[in-house]
Amino acid sequence: MIKRALISVSNKRGVVDFARTLSAMGIEILSTGGTAKILREAGIPVIEVSDYTGFPEMLDGRLKTLHPKIHGGLLSRRSNPKDMEDMEEQGIKLIDMVVVNLYPFEETISKQTVTFEEAIENIDIGGPAMLRAASKNFQDVAVVVDPDDYSSIIAEMKSSRGDLSRERKFNLARKVFAHTARYDAVIAEYLNKVKYH
Repeated sequence: MIKRALISVSNKRGVVDFARTLSAMGIEILSTGGTAKILREAGIPVIEVSDYTGFPEMLDGRLKTLHPKIHGGLLSRRSNPKDMEDMEEQGIKLIDMVVVNLYPFEETISKQTVTFEEAIENIDIGGPAMLRAASKNFQDVAVVVDPDDYSSIIAEMKSSRGDLSRERKFNLARKVFAHTARYDAVIAEYLNKVKYH
């Protein structure tokens, strides 16, 4: 059963309607920065990740979600009593769904005027870390990287009392690893072409 979702997206297409439906289903939403702002402006209840972790966003937004309260919530195995004991002991809540897409690195480097520094700032760190953690734990966490999947995910959740099948979670995780592999390949290709000054 999906009870808590973390939503943090660069591509905001469809995210307000998706989050509104999740919220209407009783799912608590954690979010960061710009995503939290547009969800709040749309009247959707949101808990800022920084309020949840007790740690502010810092380093110009470079550091937001790299925190044990986030990664513990994603990586903990619900069927493992020791994991659940650790979570309880540390006051970490389970995160059952992650909705993340990455900084637009490829789009950024396609601009004629892009600087090396601008390209580097568009290498996402927290996003891939959350996607990989959630995908590694796909049995327990649904991971959503593609806005095109929002409507079918909602449809399945509505027909199965607020959850997704294990097969669907596995397919979503598989999609994530293909996505992050391509993302890293684009970065590697770019860095191989540029001269560092």
